[in-house]
Amino acid sequence: MNVLYCGDANMADGLIISVLSLLKNSDQPLSIYVLTAQIKDNKRKFQALPDAVVNILNKEAQTKNPDSSVTRIDITRLFQAHLPVANLNTMYTPYSMLRLFSDLIPELPDRILYLDTDVVARRPFEGFYEQSLQKTDFVGVLDYYGRWFFHHELKIFDYMNSGVLLLNLKEIRRDGFFERCRKLCTARKMIMPDQAALNKLTRKKRIESSRFNEQHQVQPATVFQHFTTSFKFFPLIHTLTVKPWQINLVHHELKLHEYDDLFAQYKQVLRRVKETA
Repeated sequence: MNVLYCGDANMADGLIISVLSLLKNSDQPLSIYVLTAQIKDNKRKFQALPDAVVNILNKEAQTKNPDSSVTRIDITRLFQAHLPVANLNTMYTPYSMLRLFSDLIPELPDRILYLDTDVVARRPFEGFYEQSLQKTDFVGVLDYYGRWFFHHELKIFDYMNSGVLLLNLKEIRRDGFFERCRKLCTARKMIMPDQAALNKLTRKKRIESSRFNEQHQVQPATVFQHFTTSFKFFPLIHTLTVKPWQINLVHHELKLHEYDDLFAQYKQVLRRVKETA
């Protein structure tokens, strides 16, 4: 199975936990690709993900299955050549748009599962990965809150979350879907630009069950848990954002302890990364 992540040096913690969760829940060989870049905007400078992180994760993957691999692909030049200028200085980092360049990278296979680095696998995911992609650019899940506030044309409840996407790169390369998304990100400033472009321009998508991208309340059948921002209503209305690497908050705010074995592995891997950096 082919898996794609995108981000900068700050993604390391999430990447480690997410990859370890995949290895825990799959016995199949995994080809994991990590797109990164060095990017500057008017106020910020972002560093590419270090090789040390990928090298350690590659060893972890091959320990589980010798046919697995974790590969880092630096697309700094490609990104600079197609800068999404209208959205470089938003509250979201430019790295959120790296996935929109995946059709331009020949090393990436025709079928690939994109995951945000705050997504954790809880169960085997082969069934989701192996589904038919005929006449489909991507498969995803509705955005838990966005489906109520963002609509595509006259349709309601069709706004999708971009944190878990099964991509048909063969079709996307053929029909130019990501090329249109990149052009929109270059020309128009948007809230959550990559996700907005995907939702606005898609004509060939499939909506799957929330258990493949659970953004709210974990259920027994949940396959992927996505640690997104949620709303809390007691004692006052407020937002709560807890990421997997914020282990104390995962324990105390979310009352989740079932990832403790994963967190122990994460700490070991992180220690090895720091020793080799």
